[in-house]
Amino acid sequence: MISVEDARNYILKHFAPLEAERVNLLDALNRVLAEDVIAEMNVPPFNNSAMDGYAMRAEDIAHASRDHPVALQVIGDVAAGYTATRAVEPGTAMRIMTGAPMPPGADTVVRFEETSEGVQGRAATKGRDTVEILVAMKRGDNERAAGEDIRAGQIVLPRGTVVRAAEIGVLASIGKNQVATHRRPRVAILATGDELVALDEPIAPGKIRNSNEYSNAAAVLQAGGIPIRLGIARDNIADLTAKIRAGLNADADLFLTSAGVSVGDYDIVKDVLNAEGAMHFWQVKMKPGKPLAFGILRGKKEVPLLGLPGNPVSALISFETFARPAILTMLGKTNFARPTVRAILDEDVENSSDRRNFIRVRVEQRDDQLIARTTGEQGSGVLTSVSKANGLLVVPENVTRVRAGTSVEIQMLDWN
Repeated sequence: MISVEDARNYILKHFAPLEAERVNLLDALNRVLAEDVIAEMNVPPFNNSAMDGYAMRAEDIAHASRDHPVALQVIGDVAAGYTATRAVEPGTAMRIMTGAPMPPGADTVVRFEETSEGVQGRAATKGRDTVEILVAMKRGDNERAAGEDIRAGQIVLPRGTVVRAAEIGVLASIGKNQVATHRRPRVAILATGDELVALDEPIAPGKIRNSNEYSNAAAVLQAGGIPIRLGIARDNIADLTAKIRAGLNADADLFLTSAGVSVGDYDIVKDVLNAEGAMHFWQVKMKPGKPLAFGILRGKKEVPLLGLPGNPVSALISFETFARPAILTMLGKTNFARPTVRAILDEDVENSSDRRNFIRVRVEQRDDQLIARTTGEQGSGVLTSVSKANGLLVVPENVTRVRAGTSVEIQMLDWN
């Protein structure tokens, strides 16, 4: 058996970020920028007010206070989206709204709450041609300068940035309606076995539903890839070969199969995969998920193939460990780690194998502590053990037991 790290490192050597494509702004969400984004304008593009209040010259109110207010002549008002029609001169002020351009001559803004309007109310002061200022301000107070956030010519988002909602906003603020990102990988998904039955077919003795195709497709979507579902390949050379070639003709960047790669499986899957490319068949030192295949298929282009185990839990854990990092690499991402938390184990956990054990657990808040508990039977065919879990307790190969009450690190699959 080889280690998890050796298998993953070998696999990831065969993947690199995919070529760039230009996409509409919202389609860039959760994708990785393939080029530096350079601002062609300042943000904000002009000096503007950070407050609702009055724009004026700071030197006119240098000694203002509540005991000694300074009266200024009100010469107009300016709302966001409009510009002042005249300049602020000594002894004058202009009513201004948040985001409105600063009038010429004004260099500070006093918010309404610190004027006679704020004390007496708008209704009482409306129509007056003067306003009393109750505080002293400095030049630039409550004013947002042009380019305060972004300056023209600046690399605002470097290549390799993962685009989140905040980055979408930044891109919109500089007028980018399209950006270059690494394209999403196309992942061919094939389930193998005579025992599999499609979801819309009647079940029969000795048959099971084709769940792996759907869970693997969902995992591909969740990782950011585009699943290409090929259905079920039966245990014969003609059907399996045809399905593999169909995936290659669909321009796949990664091929995922499930079942047919363990020691006890029929040799037909291995024979066909070897005939269509160059394959390695491994036993990886992990539980669940010991059988794993990896190699390169030869079609219009060379396509890496990951052969996952057939047991549904093994398939998902193997996907998490090997396929997800490969997909993220093709997307241009470099951080594959799930977030981790420390939690108190609520029960003894045994590791009777000499393999790394991925225990499915549920982490919950209990009083002021996080508590982790297994999700029941941990067999590789018990898919509900994954659906009930929000994390994985990874027990090292050399640890045979983790006792209740131990503080453990949990690799979180999801968290709310």
